Order: sequence, then structure tokens, then C-alpha cells
Amino acid sequence: MTVQDVARQLPEIAVLREHCRSLAMLEAVLSPERGDRYYSFDDRWSEEESMGSMRDGSGGEYSIAFSAAGAYIRGFDHESAMSPYAGDGPWPGVLDEVPDVFRSCVEEPAFSDEDGMPVVTACMWRETGDGGWRTGTIDFPDKGDPDGAGRLFQLLVDRSPEGFQRWAEDYYEVPVDLEAVRHVLSSRVLTESVVSALNPGVTLADLAQDIAGIGYPLR
Repeated sequence: MTVQDVARQLPEIAVLREHCRSLAMLEAVLSPERGDRYYSFDDRWSEEESMGSMRDGSGGEYSIAFSAAGAYIRGFDHESAMSPYAGDGPWPGVLDEVPDVFRSCVEEPAFSDEDGMPVVTACMWRETGDGGWRTGTIDFPDKGDPDGAGRLFQLLVDRSPEGFQRWAEDYYEVPVDLEAVRHVLSSRVLTESVVSALNPGVTLADLAQDIAGIGYPLR
């Protein structure tokens, strides 16, 4: 699977944003320690943007900038043959066709290394009003997952409660209540019973800061 395959399976921007927010909320309940979380969402990343992100702790990550212009997705797999560190910069085609409206994202320091090089192996974007997600024209290496997109964006392609349950049970090594996952992925208001079903050691009050930062609905 490549970034082009992923782009064909992503939903419209508003749906993806809600899904990213819900992933972050589920992780906030399951993992009180923020440093252990894969998925995060910052509803006020900047004055004009919110940010969904993933970091797996092993050199894989993505960032999704949501703004009035649309959404820009950057992924990085450090083991990919398309790593910018394997050559003289980003793989040809990955960033070349990004429209000007997202050029600031390409140059964003948070998405670059200390020398200003974009840290990216996969990139997608969708302007407001576009009919689908777009990627660059890329000559991929001959590998099954050459840019890491299949692994990085797994839970953006499989947005089912069962998909998250399988992932979370493997990662946290505890049973994860499917109906509670379904509740949060539907962006329904959190209740004490839902929180307790996911993690008996956490209360709604404990989550107040996370709920506010994620922008998860309160009503």
C-alpha cells in the first residue's frame, strides 16, 4: 500500500477530523500518561489550525493540519527507502505538487529537522471544495509499503471500532470494551460509564484538561 492507495480510502475532511479527535480521546482515556499515547489532537495548534498526530515511539509519525484552506497530511517512516535521509532530501514527487495554499505546511519547522529539511515519506492534501485527496506523482521503490503509508495511516483507513479495538488490545495488552470504543468513535458525549468501561482507573474529572485540549464535544 502506498500513499496513493491511502488517499483513495480517506473520507472527507470533516469526517477525518472527527475521527482523529475521537482517536485522541480514546487514547486519553486508555493512557493517562501522555508520553505513552500514539494518537493526539490539538484543537488550538495555532490561531488558524487544529492538529491531529501520531507518534509510535519507534520513528514513525504523522501530522494532519486542519484549516479553513483544507487539510495537509505529512507522514514519516524512518525505515522507508523513501526517507529523506537516504538521499539528498524528500523523495522526488512527494512534495513537488503541493499547492501554494499548503506551502507553509511543507516549510513548517515542526515538520522539519534542525536543518530545515522536511521529514516526510508520504504526503496528502485536500483543499476545501476538492472532490478527493491528492498526492504527488511518484515513482515508488519496488516494495510492498515503500513509503510506510500502509502502517502509518492504518487507523485512518480502517476507521471501524473493531479496528481500534484490535490495535489497542495489542498495544496496551488489556481488554478494550468494543461498545465504549464505538461510543467515542461516534463522537458521542463521554459519560462516567463509558470512561470506566475503557479504564476503571480514570474519571471524567481526570479528563477535563484532555477534553478541552482535544475539543471533544461536551454536549
